[in-house]
Amino acid sequence: MENKITIMLVDDHPMIRDAMSLYFSKTNEIEILAEANNGKEALDLLKDKQFDLVITDIAMPEMNGVEFLTALQEQNIQQDVLVISMINEVSQVKKMISLGAKGYVLKNSPKEEILQAIKSIRSGETYYSKEVYEIIMGQLTGRKPKQRLTVEIPLSRREKEIVKLVMDELTNQEIAEKLFISVRTVEAHKRNILEKTGCKTVAGLAIYAIERGIV
Repeated sequence: MENKITIMLVDDHPMIRDAMSLYFSKTNEIEILAEANNGKEALDLLKDKQFDLVITDIAMPEMNGVEFLTALQEQNIQQDVLVISMINEVSQVKKMISLGAKGYVLKNSPKEEILQAIKSIRSGETYYSKEVYEIIMGQLTGRKPKQRLTVEIPLSRREKEIVKLVMDELTNQEIAEKLFISVRTVEAHKRNILEKTGCKTVAGLAIYAIERGIV
């Protein structure tokens, strides 16, 4: 059996790191060896050990993703980096790539795409999600990249309650019992929540809930 791909996760939200760890625990190809809350902690860890890949967010306290990659260059630390972020602004994407990021994937991407990005980088290639690729090509060709739909449908009070319970890892049956509704109603609410938020996974929903102060 081939050696696992060793990874350090850098993100200031423990819930996001837990979600990613859960992703990777279901495959025999990935091993999370370390976690960091920000770029400064990640740099400290890299003093003693190198990883096959560092996965980092951009928006973090104390030392953000841009500052982290800048420090890697300044200190001549050779380390492959994959950016997984909700940020899809042209300036930020360009900056991270110019600083040496080998890949850039949005946090609402499905598990399969994240795994593909990891494998691509490990094999010596680069990997960018479709939206990020459009940004890159737009810069090269002068075409303006397609803008993401910004109209957001707010969640109802009941839907927010269900999001909180999902984040507490309650099953549909447990949520139904707690809210005195049927399991079928819970399932309907969850479908509506995913449709409104545009999330494809529980990890994506966790990010959505954190950023909007629901949890």
